[in-house]
Amino acid sequence: MKFTQTFIPTLKEAPKDAEIVSHKLLFRAGLIRKLSSGIYSYLPLGLRSIQKISDIIRRGMDKGGAQEVLLPLVIQKDLWEESGRWQAYGKELLRFQDRHEKWFTVGPTHEEVIVDLVRNDIQSYKQLPVNLYQIAPKFRDEIRPRFGLMRGREFIMKDGYSFDRDEEHANKTYQKMYDAYNWIFKQCGLNFRAVEADTGTIGGKFSHEFMVLANTGEEAIVSCDACGYAANREKAEIGYETSGSAAGSTAEEVGRTASPAPPLAATPGMHTVEEVSRFLNVPPSKIVKTMIVKTDDGFAAALVRGDRELNLIKLKNALHADTVELATDADCVRLAGAHGGSLGPVGLKLKIVADNEIKHMENMVTGANKDDFHYTDVHAGRDFTPGMFADIRNAGAGDACPHCFKPMSITRGIEVGHIFKLGTKYSVKMHAEFLDENGASMPFVMGCYGIGVGRTLAASIEQNNDKDGIIFPMTIAPYEIELIAINMKDKDITDTAEAMYNEMSGRGFDIIYDDRDISPGMKLKDADLLGFPVRIIIGSKFKNEGTIEIKIRKTGEVITSTRQELFEKITAIRKSLLP
Repeated sequence: MKFTQTFIPTLKEAPKDAEIVSHKLLFRAGLIRKLSSGIYSYLPLGLRSIQKISDIIRRGMDKGGAQEVLLPLVIQKDLWEESGRWQAYGKELLRFQDRHEKWFTVGPTHEEVIVDLVRNDIQSYKQLPVNLYQIAPKFRDEIRPRFGLMRGREFIMKDGYSFDRDEEHANKTYQKMYDAYNWIFKQCGLNFRAVEADTGTIGGKFSHEFMVLANTGEEAIVSCDACGYAANREKAEIGYETSGSAAGSTAEEVGRTASPAPPLAATPGMHTVEEVSRFLNVPPSKIVKTMIVKTDDGFAAALVRGDRELNLIKLKNALHADTVELATDADCVRLAGAHGGSLGPVGLKLKIVADNEIKHMENMVTGANKDDFHYTDVHAGRDFTPGMFADIRNAGAGDACPHCFKPMSITRGIEVGHIFKLGTKYSVKMHAEFLDENGASMPFVMGCYGIGVGRTLAASIEQNNDKDGIIFPMTIAPYEIELIAINMKDKDITDTAEAMYNEMSGRGFDIIYDDRDISPGMKLKDADLLGFPVRIIIGSKFKNEGTIEIKIRKTGEVITSTRQELFEKITAIRKSLLP
């Protein structure tokens, strides 16, 4: 392809709403353009990268034994009602009525559709396993689309679904997909890590996220170098002794004090941990934060140390709840008699879930359930009785690994893939069954496997860039090689460049030729911005010395070559840059 024959609208400046590196460079390099909030058009170069990533995914899925299908984007309401997600999914589900006033949704994910497909055509265990996937657009009405392709409303996704006869076979399929995903992201030239993760709104028993490591990543990854344990921060466990419900505590006993109330201290206007810490001259680690939460089963209170962060997902799992959110200030006053910042467990008539660290704390400072007052010298078991001790806080650097108890570290990452062990969550609800060898009806045991295709492109750019632009990995670059003729007014140079372009194209090289009649500086600046892995420059050195310059974008290394040596050198360089 030639520059003058394709659409590459590069920009000197990024749009004002572009916040992160990939968003800025995708715009500046002319790979995408914004249509509306969270909705983008893929331009020729962007689409070529998307297609290359998709082709790698297809090869990986073939290795894992999956087959490609294409499912409808528009899904009828009754399927989502069968699964119970029509209301539970929330406002991210775009709902609409057709001309017959029947309700539909634009698919954000396709569990319901694939279950309906399989339950109608698979009747026997002899037809299993079945593993189907698609690469197609999705739509989720994000409340705050941002970061370009990282968090859009419309996006391209690889979503796959497996059906097995039992847990043993489902585990084997899951492992095949785990291995396939590792192969896929390696082939994309990414530095990534597979980490344990929460199953979220998809549901299921177990999952792994595949994280591209990048300093700009939204996600925190907690990992142990000693044993290899890794999880995202929502899921990461902390290695210390845990226990279930506090012995002898019941809903009626929670909040009762076994002795007179602990000392009461006035803390006028002090509402945050930092303010109380300074005012009472105690470290934040001696303060216990009390947060009232609302669940689908009522209200509860969560306790964590003052220098820790409550993890709502861990709390939800500890309570076996479907939903957990922080209570409103009005709810806090109604239930505890005080606003946030003055809440505490002493005398609180709610179920109390205390973080495991609280079990070993003494002389705690807590809110007194009276505005502008705190208790000091508080002890669990004496002054209040937690209904449960559990791991409900975010893990941090230095916390003990749950497997080997060595200190863990924190890195940043971008989620590009997620695989789930769904179990029978959807097959039971939607009556998707097969006959086993004994003729008994059994629900399919499912898995679910997703890759954000556009997100993978953006994550690659977040990981591979410099001050001048993108540095594409060889396998997903729009073109592997860029040929630049420095002076388009010099016939010797242009004739040589044209002949070289035609010959390299004929030999199967993935090449783009910058044949624009613009200044050499503009061409080289655009070359750095666009980030093609290998650059061939035909300029004055070729005219005067017969040498051609080859520049490797990633390292900046410049290699000289004669015309006769060029194909051999380019082939060797290309091979060295492949995963």
